Amino acid sequence: MSASILANGFREEPYWWEAFRPQSITAPALPRQADVVVVGGGYAGLSAARALADAGIQSVVVEAGEFGSGASTRSGGGVSAGLSVGKSFTGKALAYSPELVREVVGSAIAAYRSLRELIDSEKIDCHFEERGRFLGACAASHYAELEARHAKLVAGGATSCRLITKAEQREEIGSDYYHGGLVFETAGKLHPALFYGGLLAAVRRRNSITLAGHCRATGLARDGDGWRVATSMGEVRTRHVVIATNGYTGDLVPSLKRRVVPIASHIIATEELPEGLPLKLCPRGRTFSETRRVLHYYRLSPDGRRVIFGGRARFTEIPGELRAKLLHKSLVERFPELAGIKVTHTWQGNVAFTYDALPHAGEIEGLHFALGCNGSGVSMMPYLGDAVGRAIAGRLHKLPLAEAPLPPIPFYSGNPWFLPAVGGAFRALDWFDEHVR
Repeated sequence: MSASILANGFREEPYWWEAFRPQSITAPALPRQADVVVVGGGYAGLSAARALADAGIQSVVVEAGEFGSGASTRSGGGVSAGLSVGKSFTGKALAYSPELVREVVGSAIAAYRSLRELIDSEKIDCHFEERGRFLGACAASHYAELEARHAKLVAGGATSCRLITKAEQREEIGSDYYHGGLVFETAGKLHPALFYGGLLAAVRRRNSITLAGHCRATGLARDGDGWRVATSMGEVRTRHVVIATNGYTGDLVPSLKRRVVPIASHIIATEELPEGLPLKLCPRGRTFSETRRVLHYYRLSPDGRRVIFGGRARFTEIPGELRAKLLHKSLVERFPELAGIKVTHTWQGNVAFTYDALPHAGEIEGLHFALGCNGSGVSMMPYLGDAVGRAIAGRLHKLPLAEAPLPPIPFYSGNPWFLPAVGGAFRALDWFDEHVR
């Protein structure tokens, strides 16, 4: 690959880590007994522990690595109350009932409001801005599909979204790449690592929570009405277990592993743009996503000087320089004037996809879980984690999206061997939509 697109000091780690790095927090020893053991120290796990603490319930959060090393600090930082209604990770259109659409829209709006309340109540300085999101139609046929999606969303209660024609598009984005789109006003952006750091600090202020980093949960066994949780630091007996591993769900609970597909998402950060260019590209300060199966998402950095550009350069992990090359090429396709702009950072993380394209919280085999962000993790994972914590405490009698249990994925054992083939097929279908259909 030509080195011309790589800036001096190019780094293969999240741009966000310049403001907040993952924390190595270890417990001297695990308690032999706890009310609740939470497996996973991301947004969902920390939010569950926080809710439990506020109800007077003691918990232990076990995290296999450093706190903040996973997807919670690796996203693009987009926040939306516009959950996808219509397609699963397979690209298949899903015919949701009007009742389920209303529940999905209601949960998405509630998650967005809950995030705002969390940021305010814990005084988290994370550059949260409510500037809306533009969903671009990558083909003329996609715009027709957006019209149908818009009608379904509005009927379900999403009144703050509206269609944008191609003629109106330049008011939203400095690009002619799309065929119009859909704007969600109830949407925003934040600095995901600073948000995580603020949530982590809030958890550490609550004395009833034990944080155990570099502590991998290795086994679960029934123990009367509760559980014995084996870890790399020893065993804990507990009444409840919360699984909050999302896109990093491993072999601990095979039935959950078979219900989520981890798909790698890749991101770059550019060097600072020339003065005036950011406003031209992003006149309203929105976040951007699109209707392709192999989609991209992007935004300006919190200081308004760089582009943070992500997508599925591949569906699996790939080397950093290849990642930078592929994403830079896609960036220039949308904004040709950025051809000479260099890449300063690149990174990747796993997104958890479910068969029905919805996030889920509930119980399976006596275990509590919050899984399946499907790309909406910044708002949905804190919301679902908090809901699980409150449900265990008896403060919530019905979990969000309870009418849609987490479905198994047909013929899937938990090994996503098929992802390269799926990625290739999706790219071919996208090309067909955009050039033939």
